[in-house]
Amino acid sequence: MLIEIPMIKGGTDVTKDVIEAILERRSTRSFKADEIPRATIGRIIDAARWAPSAGNVQPWQFYVVYNEKKKYELAAAAANQRFVGEAPVVMVVCAVPEMTAARYRERGRNLYVIQDTAAAVQNILLAAEGYGLGTCWVGSFNETLVMEALEIPRGTIPVALIPVGYAAGKSKPPARRPVDGIVRIIE
Repeated sequence: MLIEIPMIKGGTDVTKDVIEAILERRSTRSFKADEIPRATIGRIIDAARWAPSAGNVQPWQFYVVYNEKKKYELAAAAANQRFVGEAPVVMVVCAVPEMTAARYRERGRNLYVIQDTAAAVQNILLAAEGYGLGTCWVGSFNETLVMEALEIPRGTIPVALIPVGYAAGKSKPPARRPVDGIVRIIE
């Protein structure tokens, strides 16, 4: 097995419950150099693969990048956002549109595959937060450069770069729109 995925029992391995993780998660752009245990990375990837997907197709591929040179190639592809290369690990979540299109045609190719991979990204962010790790969902990058750096095959599309590491600091919560401005109750 390339990634160790220990069994998770009763949440005892995770430091936060899910609501706490949702409320406390922040985009981290400054990381400590501390290594992340491989087992923790394995658990985070396991959380990603349990994300919901249309028809349970699971149209995703995950790249876990430890290599310094490759991390800095990813940073260069992400408009020279250096923090991407400075993180101990960078996870790259990719979509495989034809897997979903085989079942759901154009709607699967153009929508469901993005929804599915976005759900996997969110699971990564929340699982990492649960383990006390910082992350940032990076969507601004040159897709072609990422594909070249990681030798991603044609037909597989990078959707998100996620630098992962222990945060060097914690930012304040960002402003949120008020609930009454975003919810409509239909009775």
